[in-house]
Amino acid sequence: MLNPNLHTEADDSGFESSINRHQYLFRTLSCIAAAATLYTQMSVSADWLIIGYAIAMLIYPGVSYQILKLFGDKMRSSIAVFQAVDAALIGGALVLVDFSLLPTIMFVALIQFNSLVNGGGTKWRNDNLAFVAGIAMMSLLHQPVLEFSSDLAISKAALIGITSYFCIYALYMHDVVRKTKVNTEAVRQEQTALMQSNYKLSKYISPQIHQQIMSGRDVRLGTQRKKLTVFFSDLKDFSTLSEELEPEPLTDLLNTYLTEMSQIAQRYEGTIDKFIGDAVMVFFGDPETSGAKMDALKAVGMAIAMRKHLRNLQKQWRVQGVSKPLEMRVGINTGYCTVGNFGTESRMDYTVLGTEVNLASRLESAAKPGQILISSATYALVKDRVMCRKRGEIEVKGFTQPITVYDVLDWRKNLGSHKNFVEQYSDGFSLHMDLDELKAKDRGKAVQALEIALTQIKQKGDL
Repeated sequence: MLNPNLHTEADDSGFESSINRHQYLFRTLSCIAAAATLYTQMSVSADWLIIGYAIAMLIYPGVSYQILKLFGDKMRSSIAVFQAVDAALIGGALVLVDFSLLPTIMFVALIQFNSLVNGGGTKWRNDNLAFVAGIAMMSLLHQPVLEFSSDLAISKAALIGITSYFCIYALYMHDVVRKTKVNTEAVRQEQTALMQSNYKLSKYISPQIHQQIMSGRDVRLGTQRKKLTVFFSDLKDFSTLSEELEPEPLTDLLNTYLTEMSQIAQRYEGTIDKFIGDAVMVFFGDPETSGAKMDALKAVGMAIAMRKHLRNLQKQWRVQGVSKPLEMRVGINTGYCTVGNFGTESRMDYTVLGTEVNLASRLESAAKPGQILISSATYALVKDRVMCRKRGEIEVKGFTQPITVYDVLDWRKNLGSHKNFVEQYSDGFSLHMDLDELKAKDRGKAVQALEIALTQIKQKGDL
């Protein structure tokens, strides 16, 4: 996998070094141009101050560069200081050439250009203050003759020097732009590769967990307690089918099943924990929760949708020659679980653990083919919107007390015309009738009980 930070330190060091060398070159060119301008001034006025100043401007760039190398991490701020000194020295040089018109214009333009390109408004202010300070200090040593003359020899030296400076700077900027384009393209290609790797990685973890990682949150070992609804499912007799089918059609069948079930889980915002063969584990309430009630409704709604969609898949499989009907068994439980990253710093597994998780798994094992068994904790959260049939108590491995379970039928809104099942609860009244389960010998007793109840209700008040 590509590492976006792999090149950073070495490349930054080389880039920094390249900038420093170019800055040294441009500063040297400006000092040479100023020294050459002073040299031509000697033909007009041979002054030891001018000679010494010209020599100093030739030596100064090399000395300042060696000083800059000693500053290390403070290099950038140190360069800005020496560039301000450059402006002050140029101001002094213009005093010594008596502000010859063309050199003055060109050197002033050079200072403005260099400061604005390399530092913006703040640097422009500082460099111009240094330039004025250089003029003021040199004026104490040399009284300029303010004729603003345009001596050809002096102007020629300044023109050649500063023109060379701008030409070389233009070549440098062209090289910078070219390298920037190359680097931009390299970054674009690296980003594309990272996006492809990210897409491939996203297939191995649930969308919710992937989103948490990509949001920049630190991923480390750690767990927390949360109220979750946990879902387990498997296909009855899949092991037998795997012995009858060839590996290729078996793989296609299983992948189709898991793909379809995963899409349903994502639609209901479930966090897919893992696939174990044909078994699927999904939990609701982490990393994002809609509240315990809504999480439970999503889990049960997902189970109902999966059961219905499996019927469509069975039709496809029959066409493909799979005659054995595959039925789903589902177990759902709600309770406090331990959720988070388990494992080591180098290999983590984001999952849920706890007694409530084990109970959901046990309910799935206890369910009949096509049945969705839920615990009483889940039933209490969904009973107002989901029609369930009480299955009584079952013995569950690992639990000392029997567990009350309910069989999920469908959404109540989908059972409006279903007359074989009636359920009504209110204060002082409870009715649960399932004609599919009511034996013929008990129907007379049920009718008698309903008639007695109706008579007593009428006697207690007006209807």
